[in-house]
Amino acid sequence: MTGFLGRPGQGRTFTGRQRVRLGDTFSNGTLRPDAAVRYLQDVATDDWDDTGISTGALWVVRRTSLRLVSGGRWPTLGEYVDLTTWCSGSGAAWAERRTDLEVEGKVLVEAVALWVPLDPTMRPKRIDDAFRAVYGEAANGRKIPGRVESPVVPDDATREPWPLRRVDLDVAGHVNNAASWTALVEVAGEGVGEATLIHHGPVEIFAPVELARTPGGLWLLQDGVVKVSARYR
Repeated sequence: MTGFLGRPGQGRTFTGRQRVRLGDTFSNGTLRPDAAVRYLQDVATDDWDDTGISTGALWVVRRTSLRLVSGGRWPTLGEYVDLTTWCSGSGAAWAERRTDLEVEGKVLVEAVALWVPLDPTMRPKRIDDAFRAVYGEAANGRKIPGRVESPVVPDDATREPWPLRRVDLDVAGHVNNAASWTALVEVAGEGVGEATLIHHGPVEIFAPVELARTPGGLWLLQDGVVKVSARYR
């Protein structure tokens, strides 16, 4: 689905730790993908804060991919998860972030996400020299495209309403990335080995949301427009 670069031999990496709690798991005690994505957001924020860079930008996610490594598994209730994250590439107004999720020194899950910085008017903000000075060595000059693929909902997709809650909103007034992943969790259930979720536009709470799904795929639509798409296996 998506390329996952290995950990860099040079440049900045940052490691944070999370413990898998009751609210993070399925009934069988395994970590849910939406909770894993929340961990990714938290460690990305902690990394950014640790740099001391102050640009006034609000970083939002356009695309996130998760996969179990060969022989890997989802962390389970009570385990401590170490998340090591780094910048694996950038473009004019976006950056890619790779993260490894480890338990007891073994990488179990890999993640890669495309992030976009927004200015106070919610418009994309160009990556500046301060960012490249901190993160550029790990990225090693790798340029990545910022466009995401256009979504197509198959004609045979099953459609149903998808309710939103006010607790799903973030500070931008949109449904948070991790909250969008709850739709995938609801549709796919346990046992997902790899998944990619793409934001094509903001999901807002003021219009009804429709969920379309096929085996291995889902779409969230508002007023007939696809706002989120995902595929999984």
